[in-house]
Amino acid sequence: MKDLSYLFLVFLAMTAVTATERFLPFAAASWLSKQRWVKVVGSFLPLAIMVLLVVHSSTESTLARGGLPIPEAAAIFLTLILQWFVKNPLLSIFCGTACYVVLLNSFFV
Repeated sequence: MKDLSYLFLVFLAMTAVTATERFLPFAAASWLSKQRWVKVVGSFLPLAIMVLLVVHSSTESTLARGGLPIPEAAAIFLTLILQWFVKNPLLSIFCGTACYVVLLNSFFV
């Protein structure tokens, strides 16, 4: 019985922490919208997150494969070039992903 009450208290604490974390941004929205640093961080954070995700995923897949990052670099380069000239994120990401999959499955098996 003691274990059951302990588990119940742990689940209750986890629920309270999760609910608080999800509620706080809404409770502080009016205060956060007035802060200058939130606007500054909001302007570069999406780009920083995308760069970190690309670097992390390309290095992890290269290390897992055990070779040079040629397919990753080609796919990233194609995505950047398409985005620069066409300015269509969906097309750029799709073509970059397709390039990576084709290169990886055709030449770097």
